Amino acid sequence: MPESFADLLENWWPRVLSWVLSDGLAIVVLLVLLPIALWFVRLLIGRLKKVQLDQIRKVPDEDDLAAEKRINTIFGILQQVAVITLYIVFGMTILTHLGVEVGPLLASVGVVGLALGFGSQELVRDVVSGLFNLIENNIRVGDVVSINGVGGAVEKVELRTTVLRGYNGTLHVFQNGKINTLSNLTKEWSAAVLDIGVDYQSDLNQVFRVMRAVGESIQSNPDFTKQIKAPVEVAGLDQLGESALVVKVRFKTSPGSQWAISRQYLKEIKEAFDQEGINIPFPHRTIYMNNENSEKE
Repeated sequence: MPESFADLLENWWPRVLSWVLSDGLAIVVLLVLLPIALWFVRLLIGRLKKVQLDQIRKVPDEDDLAAEKRINTIFGILQQVAVITLYIVFGMTILTHLGVEVGPLLASVGVVGLALGFGSQELVRDVVSGLFNLIENNIRVGDVVSINGVGGAVEKVELRTTVLRGYNGTLHVFQNGKINTLSNLTKEWSAAVLDIGVDYQSDLNQVFRVMRAVGESIQSNPDFTKQIKAPVEVAGLDQLGESALVVKVRFKTSPGSQWAISRQYLKEIKEAFDQEGINIPFPHRTIYMNNENSEKE
């Protein structure tokens, strides 16, 4: 026979107490353990990353910087996956203690997920594109890249998005699935390419000699020796400009060093040209005045 209302009231407290001492206590323990587990996972991944970085730093190599970038990127993704997994596992366990049947719930979630899959294709595309970029090592944290025509340093590479920081501090966030063009300026090696203009009256042989001498001087400078990977290349006369003869020069550099070397070369080539009497032209404009009206007045 069904219990009377009085019997329900009489048995209510023991049942609640029993649930609190069993499932309720377990839920409290899980809620306490979750932040501890998150902290431990982050600590463990951080230690593993440090071990990997220490190993590659023991033997000096030109590819150390590239290896460090890849390790930072991979372990960043690994931490994201581990944190998401912990939330899912703890969430399912708490639901079980609340009396929710996880099996049928997962089945229903699968059906709903399949139904929503057509509407979440963009999310799936972002994640898949992010995984392929990671596997193919196209982009890493610390690289300087241009994505869809926007340049900046890579701050984060996540499963769904890639985050760039522009030179002026602007933060750019791109969905991985919408990255149409990706140009990496710091992959394996870089190049400092400069177009130097000189006066049309200049002796090109003298110009080439001075440009090579300046390049060799920079390469012998202790501050830049390790950053320059090959002797300076003076390609020769590249353009007959409107007001200048344009000579192209190139340095092969370590990744990310091209800008510092370019600035140093421009500084020293200006000083060398001044000493050698080589002019760097600038546009001139001649204005002719019509004095007919003034004469009539």
